[in-house]
Amino acid sequence: MKKTLEFKAHDGEIEDIALGPDNKVVTAGRDFQCCVWQRDQLVTGLRWNENLPGIPDKAYRYQACSDSGTFLGLGTVTGSVAIHIAFSLQRLYYVKEAHGIVVTDVAFVPESERGRELLAGNEAALLSVAVDSRCKLHLLPSRRSLPIWLLLLLCAGLIVATILLLQLAFPGFL
Repeated sequence: MKKTLEFKAHDGEIEDIALGPDNKVVTAGRDFQCCVWQRDQLVTGLRWNENLPGIPDKAYRYQACSDSGTFLGLGTVTGSVAIHIAFSLQRLYYVKEAHGIVVTDVAFVPESERGRELLAGNEAALLSVAVDSRCKLHLLPSRRSLPIWLLLLLCAGLIVATILLLQLAFPGFL
């Protein structure tokens, strides 16, 4: 193996590292940060105090991350569990203190035949393990999205409604 890059990603140890889509790398460090990297460039970072105002910066630490290619699962030293979108770190799921103490590992249920049975129509399933000797299953409900045909129909309706309103407001518009 040959080293291709070397750069300082965190102050102190790196707790976990995961490879994401488009050759991005996600790191969780002991410096209370979680970062997305494209080669040696920081794409985006996540800090607890930015997402949860009023909470001291060092109240939480990212403990572990396990990527599914689409999502990133995070466990904290306070026992909280979160699921983020891997490329943007947008939080989709969060359970405060799901465990009584430190989350030691998280893993997504694989997208195999047995894994799909556990998903039961949900978008992702994350297992979390903690020092409290418990394993918990976290299900991310499927996000609702509009079919493209419905979106196009709504846009066409909006255009027709706008033209009709302009015709009523300004006779002779057309």
